[in-house]
Amino acid sequence: MYTPAFDEKWPAYFEGLDKATRERVARKIKKIIRFPYKKHLKGKARFFADEVGQYRIIYRVFEEDETVVFYFVGNHKDYTKWYGQLF
Repeated sequence: MYTPAFDEKWPAYFEGLDKATRERVARKIKKIIRFPYKKHLKGKARFFADEVGQYRIIYRVFEEDETVVFYFVGNHKDYTKWYGQLF
């Protein structure tokens, strides 16, 4: 099992969700830290994406530390903005 860690901007994204969605995201995070390798983002991004309904969770896996760092959670529109800032 990997150790979860969160980017400094994560709380703003997470707290912006309604309570039911936050609970669903928390359950998904528990699954991700057990089996982190999912779908890579396109391009040269080293990030992975997972879905909770219409929301996306973006994270990276650091094997050397056995850590999964979570960067973003939000709907597709917000995800597109966030992703556009990477490049």
